[in-house]
Amino acid sequence: MGSLAGKVAFITGVARGQGRSHAERLAADGADIIGVDICADIASNGYPMASREELDETVALVEAAGGKMVGAVADVRDFHQLKAALDAGVQHFGRLDIVCANAGIASMAFRELTLDEDLEQWTDVLNVNLVGAFHTAKAAIPHLIAGERGGSIVFTSSTAGLRGFGGLQGGGLGYAASKHGLVGLMRTLANALAPHSIRVNTVHPTAVNTMMAVNPAMTSFLENYPDGGPHLQNPLPVQLLEPEDISAAIAYLVSDEAKYVTGVTFPVDAGFCNKL
Repeated sequence: MGSLAGKVAFITGVARGQGRSHAERLAADGADIIGVDICADIASNGYPMASREELDETVALVEAAGGKMVGAVADVRDFHQLKAALDAGVQHFGRLDIVCANAGIASMAFRELTLDEDLEQWTDVLNVNLVGAFHTAKAAIPHLIAGERGGSIVFTSSTAGLRGFGGLQGGGLGYAASKHGLVGLMRTLANALAPHSIRVNTVHPTAVNTMMAVNPAMTSFLENYPDGGPHLQNPLPVQLLEPEDISAAIAYLVSDEAKYVTGVTFPVDAGFCNKL
């Protein structure tokens, strides 16, 4: 039996990338999965979002890993839509133990934006990355408390949530602000939920080999960022981590091996934050 046997995890942004990897890893460790994804594009974002077909693929991969999954289309910006999807999943499985608030966008651009475009990027990034994470926690916390078994919440932040970089445009500033904001949300919830034995942490990846990091808009931004490529390289000799590298950290943080780990900013960054 896996270390998470009998437990149920809720994962946002589950259709591909890190969210899919987390679902596969936690399922391999014994958990059943409730997963949501927007499965639609966001106009201000510089790359395509996941599709319904990719969400269905994630369900199949979780089942191949030995788990069960309820997958639904839901936008983390819409609290009531998100809550309805989570409530249906909890009703199906009968419990909730783990929350991975993973959904996020990075609307980077290296071109002149109109004021309206700049403001739209700022608003959309904050609404997905920070407001969406708050919605995820707000919908999940009553289920965790009601279970009276403790639990674990992990917010996916970034190295940009611990260091100051992102440029002057709304998308980059929104990304840094939202990822820093997750740390404040995490630290406050870690204190508030400790009496219920619910642990809350953030994970801070460096660049990961997903659509968010590997798309023309992001590549252009990184190549033209002040001090450019060398400034944003990892000290360890790896350019991009794989989603599975972040999933390994998630698997630890939500397991009983980390039963006294809470309120922690957990970098998985190949030394990036130590360098800056």
